[in-house]
Amino acid sequence: MTKNTKKTSKKVATQAAKTLNDKNSSKTAKSLAASALAQSRNKKQTGADMEDLASKVIKSNKYNDETKSLAGSVLSQSNKTR
Repeated sequence: MTKNTKKTSKKVATQAAKTLNDKNSSKTAKSLAASALAQSRNKKQTGADMEDLASKVIKSNKYNDETKSLAGSVLSQSNKTR
């Protein structure tokens, strides 16, 4: 299995922290934000469930640009072989 060593950028990590602290953020946005933050300081990879969620968010018109940005970051850190 090929390991993806990308990390969340400081800009996206800041956005993720704000999302987690915002009481108006959706459950989906908070899940993506938590995943992005978990990958900001170490070499964790996105799990298959989060890949699926992030993919659905990007394809949907329901979510705003900030949530889609978090989804993009999460997807970019997924396992390369999936």
